[in-house]
Amino acid sequence: MSRNPSIELIKSGRARWFVFFLVATGIFMSTLDSSIVNIALPTIMQSFEAELSTIQWVVTIYLLTISCLLLAFGRLSDILGRRLVYCAGLIIFVAGSLACGLSPSAHFLIAFRACQGLGAAMIMACSPALLVDVFPERERGQMLGMIGTVVAAGLTLGPALGGLILKYFSWRVIFFINVPVGLIAVLATMRILKAEPGQKSSEPFDFAGAALLAICLASFMTALSSVGQWGFFSLKAIGIFIAAALCLVLFVQMERKIKYPLFDPALLRNRLFTICISSAMLLFAAFFFAVFLMPFFLMYLVGYSADQAAVILIIPFFFLFVFAPLFGAISDRAGSRLLCTLGLVLLSVALFSLSGLSPSKEFFSLFWRLGLAGIGIAMFLPANSSAALSSVPPRHRGVASGAVATSRNLGMVVGVALAALIFSARFEAMSQGITLKNFTPQLGDAFISAFSLATFWGGVIALAGAAIASMRGQESLRRKAKKD
Repeated sequence: MSRNPSIELIKSGRARWFVFFLVATGIFMSTLDSSIVNIALPTIMQSFEAELSTIQWVVTIYLLTISCLLLAFGRLSDILGRRLVYCAGLIIFVAGSLACGLSPSAHFLIAFRACQGLGAAMIMACSPALLVDVFPERERGQMLGMIGTVVAAGLTLGPALGGLILKYFSWRVIFFINVPVGLIAVLATMRILKAEPGQKSSEPFDFAGAALLAICLASFMTALSSVGQWGFFSLKAIGIFIAAALCLVLFVQMERKIKYPLFDPALLRNRLFTICISSAMLLFAAFFFAVFLMPFFLMYLVGYSADQAAVILIIPFFFLFVFAPLFGAISDRAGSRLLCTLGLVLLSVALFSLSGLSPSKEFFSLFWRLGLAGIGIAMFLPANSSAALSSVPPRHRGVASGAVATSRNLGMVVGVALAALIFSARFEAMSQGITLKNFTPQLGDAFISAFSLATFWGGVIALAGAAIASMRGQESLRRKAKKD
């Protein structure tokens, strides 16, 4: 493959930092939105008088939409160019944010969150690949660590800003705030990113494969998110799980036969790449047990206001903000195996300790547990992302970027669904059928028991992720894959 002069020019000059700024803006906006919405869930549930099983879809539909479309948009960015996909994603995300703020009911909000997810999928699918296109390999770990800092900044500011908004304004302002930020990002992208920094391709797009994969993921995650209402062995749940499995089989068979697949199955024979995406999914699944349940714990059980709870929820993201660049730089020299394994172990310890948390306003008790989770994630993310994207040839970098992001968002969906399922089953069993919507202080023991059980299983998932992360191959595989 011939070298693209524009890539070499950007790599050798300061222009790559303009690209970094643009990508960081989109990532900051999408992560800010995610963390703001989490702190608002109890308020939205009360505003619409909805059940927890309905409100969880405000988070789930966003992540589900992203997960279903990331690989498709990653592949599309390889074909059409990352600039076009990124700009279109920003515009759609802004439109979806405005619609969310105007939602008249929980169901409309869920539908418009899907629109937001469409835009976010386009942004996330090509963001890491955009950066890897323009940064030399020796700087990628540090650069991805800096992106981890941007993610942490968005996640850190989100709860604090969300709590402040909820204290003085309606929860709808949480979505409206994306509109001016997004419009500025669109204008900046069109002005600064005038040239395509990566290679385009004349290969055809695999529409059938994209549709099959979307149906497979949507079916699986919808069934998983609804088994609490339907039951594991209901005909509806079993039927949808079977449909998801059949779509997956058809997808794999089709991708093996066609010349230009959406996802090249050969990538899964790359041990390092496969373990990177598997361990990332487990990390985010485990972490979102805490992300989803902690606002309810702090506001319903401990008695914090929304803005007070927001300060507590900043803690893990603050540690991610501080330590991600450091661990990213270390990964450039030491590789990813030790950092990723240890990061998941620390997250598991944090979740196991949360399972023994008592409903107290003692700050240090919350601080060290959530801080430990943040350090673990900071150790894992930049090292794992750098290893995954450096382990594949440049022609597959867009779809690999989409696969990494898909594993992250699939993990989030699984984490929210399992946390809601485990928590609701234990809570309703101990409260004699009363749901969290009708929580009263007299149901505190049932809440503690349900919260402890859910976070314990989050710790088990993180520990399983650590075991998988420890089995990744030698880092020299990255160099070999680049030459293929």
